[in-house]
Amino acid sequence: MSADKKTNLREEYQLTDEIIDKFGISNPDKLSAATKRALKWPRDLGKDWFFEYEVYDLKGDLAYEEGVVRRDPSALIKVDGLYYVWYTRSTGPSQGFGGDIENDKVFPWDRCDIWYATSEDGVTWKEQGPAVERGPKGAYDDRSVFTVEIMVHEGVYYLSYQTVKSPYTVRVKNQIGLAWSNSPNGPWTKSEAPILSPADNGIWEGEEQNRFRVKKKGDFDSHKVHDPCIIPFNGKFHLYYKGEQMGEEITFGGRQIRHGVAIADHPKGPYIKSEYNPISNSGHEICVWPYNNGVAALITTDGPEKNTVQWSPDGINFEIKSVVKGAPHAIGLNRTLDNEKGPVEILRWGVTHKYMNYDYQYIRGFKTWTIENHTAPGEATKDGTTSDNNSVITDKF
Repeated sequence: MSADKKTNLREEYQLTDEIIDKFGISNPDKLSAATKRALKWPRDLGKDWFFEYEVYDLKGDLAYEEGVVRRDPSALIKVDGLYYVWYTRSTGPSQGFGGDIENDKVFPWDRCDIWYATSEDGVTWKEQGPAVERGPKGAYDDRSVFTVEIMVHEGVYYLSYQTVKSPYTVRVKNQIGLAWSNSPNGPWTKSEAPILSPADNGIWEGEEQNRFRVKKKGDFDSHKVHDPCIIPFNGKFHLYYKGEQMGEEITFGGRQIRHGVAIADHPKGPYIKSEYNPISNSGHEICVWPYNNGVAALITTDGPEKNTVQWSPDGINFEIKSVVKGAPHAIGLNRTLDNEKGPVEILRWGVTHKYMNYDYQYIRGFKTWTIENHTAPGEATKDGTTSDNNSVITDKF
């Protein structure tokens, strides 16, 4: 290798003696593809963005109940001393798509309404009944309303959620609805039309109910828009959502799932999809929160960047900040916590759901903690203390 080539490589990757030592580079004039990728990582990567977790059962009406589906909880808010949570609720087993589509229940989230519960301590919950129910026959939400999220703005409570119009076929294109109220206890006024719909540029192949047969796939959200979450950001309202594409494929990261964002000047819309969509390469349920004048996101379950925490300065262009061992499913963030205290402070505790079996799910709690460093039992840590565990845990809730 010429002297000029050596110099260019060192300059290109800013290979100071400190960086060479930090990354353990044996020969700074010969860099593998892995080392080049590592050198391009953000320089502020650190333990603050990393967490571990555990889940636990809740008490009261949100404990598991045979024959009842409770899933996809919203974020937690606190009003007049009570925690509130909204969630998807249905009853009875699911029959799938092989029978009477008009009358059967095809998924646990089919034939659902949105219910809510309250708690004084976040552990023992009292179910309060339905908040938003399915619409009348022929309405865009007559089959199911589910996967709800809460936003509070200027004293008004907003619920965004998925909707399905009957019949619930494999190729059905669900949409996103909105309801609002001056009280967390309702009554709720529903939007007369969806606030967001799938892209209309894919083309199905044939009439068979097969969602993988397409002539043209279309945009990343040409089949479904899922898991809505609205957050105020930079004077506007960002509606984050999961997109499913017609003819969805399996890639090297699993299911081909990506997220998008639509932006409005008012909570009720109209919402305009960003020209930069999709804004993620991976993900499933939406989990986003404001942090450090930007937006943070937990990306889980599907895709090559699953199980990462990401951050964006503008709510659109996200970069990976940490890779985590896993995370609770369908997280309901605790928006009563100080999300500016640290990048994952809002994840300290909240709610999630668990599959007892395919037919029935229930809502549980979760808590997280950060790891200061990794030691062997009896080994001295950086500060000179002796560890009794193989991980030194800090900030455990």
